[in-house]
Amino acid sequence: MAIDYYKKAEKNASTGYGQTQETVSRMLAEIEAEGEAKAKEYCRTLDGWEGDVVVSREQIEAAKARVPEQLKADIHFAYERVSRFAAAQRDSIQPFETELSPGLFAGQKLIPMETAGCYVPGGRYAHIASAIMSVATARTAGVKNVVACSVPRDENGIHPAILYAMDLAGADTILQMGGVQGIASMAFGLFTGKPADILVGPGNRFVAEAKRQLFGRCGIDMFAGPTEIGIIADEAADPDIVAADLVGQAEHGPDSPAWLFTTSRKLADAVTERIPALVKALPETQSKAADAAWRDYGEIVICDTREEVVEVSDRYASEHLELQVEDLDWWTQRLNSYGSLFVGEEATVAFGDKCSGTNHILPTKGAARYTGGLCAQKFLKIVTYQRQSREATRDVAATTARLSRCEGMEGHARTGDVRLAKYYPGEHFDLVIDEEV
Repeated sequence: MAIDYYKKAEKNASTGYGQTQETVSRMLAEIEAEGEAKAKEYCRTLDGWEGDVVVSREQIEAAKARVPEQLKADIHFAYERVSRFAAAQRDSIQPFETELSPGLFAGQKLIPMETAGCYVPGGRYAHIASAIMSVATARTAGVKNVVACSVPRDENGIHPAILYAMDLAGADTILQMGGVQGIASMAFGLFTGKPADILVGPGNRFVAEAKRQLFGRCGIDMFAGPTEIGIIADEAADPDIVAADLVGQAEHGPDSPAWLFTTSRKLADAVTERIPALVKALPETQSKAADAAWRDYGEIVICDTREEVVEVSDRYASEHLELQVEDLDWWTQRLNSYGSLFVGEEATVAFGDKCSGTNHILPTKGAARYTGGLCAQKFLKIVTYQRQSREATRDVAATTARLSRCEGMEGHARTGDVRLAKYYPGEHFDLVIDEEV
């Protein structure tokens, strides 16, 4: 049994992290201290935007007029499926109340967050689908106030299709601002007066780090970084499709990992042979990004057994994980760590990224070992409550008092004592454990 790195990445998720951390920390501190003026200054210097930060209804309507009808139809197609899936997620968890013992009731309530901040990338590419994934899911979950932001593309502001998608999905306020300054503005409530309770959405390493540093002050969807793809493929897989899918994700950016896990050296050879031509055939911007990503972050791991492949894949915990293998059920039953699973050759990451219905805002950098992707539940506070009769208090109060005294928490114990004295005057209760622990 062996695990062999046919191609090993030269860089990893931590490469260049220190500089990113320092830059983001400084920017957040400055924007918090100086407010909207500093955010606008960064918008001018980094986004090249001199216009209004808050998008007007007139600008939205003008953007709609520039979006072709077929593109509008495609955006609606994606919106309908993402919203339907988010609604099914929301409905999969319900409020309830249960009687734990006679007279003692405990329950669960689902309370949507007040304000969500949804970041939509718009730099190298116009991430239209990301507007739907974040804003529509928040709205479906019942969030009362949805703020969205994206980087201005040109003198007209945000890409018109992104603006159209944001508006369709239900954004209440849209900010023309990208990067750390956009994240900070939503977190601090700049331009809206409504600080975000949660920040969601994909972005570059600066956006991801800004969310990380703000976590605790507000919620975030997950710790995430550049997008990843992992493909598990065996000797029956089509090398043309495997190579195309790896390159398709690598075009996201020069730091986007692409991994192939396989039991077939023949397949590894065939995929390696095909990738350079596929990268070269892309337009210049995409080709440069994919070339750097595959060179610096691409890996091929060859294993002797399927069990070893599962072990490796779960260790990597890929954001997107494709299965191009025989016996799909065997794999789906054993794999545990991934952001979203694409089962069979017919399902590919791009379908999930754009319109098939599942959310494409997913965990990276190994976070899929402990969390899933963005879902309706991320915008819901799952809170509990309890109520009980006086009769139920007899056992609960006495037990609480004894446990509290055993822990050395006399004040806690006396909250039970005082209720027993009031509800059952003159009755004796054993409120101390005599035996030494």
